Amino acid sequence: MQPLRGWVLFSLSVCVFAACNKSDKPSGAKTVGVSLLTRAHQFYKDLEEGLGASAQQQGYKLNIVAGEWDIGRQISQIEDFVTQKVDAIIVCPVDSRGIGKGIKAANAAGIPVFTADIAALEGEVVCHIASDNVAGGKLAGEYLAKLLNGKGQIAIINQPIVTSTLDRVQGFRDAIAPYPEIEIVKDVNGDGVRDRAMQAAADVLQAQPDLNAIFAINDDSALGALDAVEDFNRIGVIIIGYDGTPEACDAILNNRALKADVVQYPRRIGEQTIAMIAQHFRGEKPPAVFPVTVGIVDKKSLQEAK
Repeated sequence: MQPLRGWVLFSLSVCVFAACNKSDKPSGAKTVGVSLLTRAHQFYKDLEEGLGASAQQQGYKLNIVAGEWDIGRQISQIEDFVTQKVDAIIVCPVDSRGIGKGIKAANAAGIPVFTADIAALEGEVVCHIASDNVAGGKLAGEYLAKLLNGKGQIAIINQPIVTSTLDRVQGFRDAIAPYPEIEIVKDVNGDGVRDRAMQAAADVLQAQPDLNAIFAINDDSALGALDAVEDFNRIGVIIIGYDGTPEACDAILNNRALKADVVQYPRRIGEQTIAMIAQHFRGEKPPAVFPVTVGIVDKKSLQEAK
């Protein structure tokens, strides 16, 4: 899959998914309940398309909802799936620990649970399908260390309540550990959304006049940090993001402070999640964790891809 998946495949994928939703449920087909983190973010739109296209191939019916950052709402959605007696549940947790109550309710009902993108810390999950986020964080750290020539002050715009971002930050910290002249001066929570990340970045920029770079755990956070850097006119501050969304790639191509982005393949995560469910339904044992590879793009690689 090319890194610019959202630009080339988005409209075609939407058509495929729409056709899937319009199709009648085959006799005896399996029903899978899906609770996404959100349906507003491009990453989850792409992931939903992957789920839909693969579910259509398998003859599964998907019932898709989203927690929209509200853990209580997401737990209620899982409890509704239990009441509906769905055949399996996919969840992208709003809160990796808080989701345990909902997963345990599904466990008690004998409904298999699969997590995608974000892992759960409580409850029994058949398989977790996600980007190799530790590897992605390492890619970001290695790239930034080279841009900084091995020295400088860095801030992290974090989201510490979900495992995927914790893994990214751990990989990032591991990658810069061999560089004693690189210092992480701030690690702040931007909640993974643009407006809050912008405010968090603004606070850091005010407190750290010598800041050289920011690592943001997703593109909403990176774009929020970019807004703050440009508002403060902090020329020379470098931003590394994570997701590879079209808006972030545009910023990289236009020589703004966002210089590189770790690229995930959310459509592939959706496809592999359905594949693991199909494996389980066949009576086979899926792996506990199914990692999906990641990459990194910068201006040069994006220009070559175009």
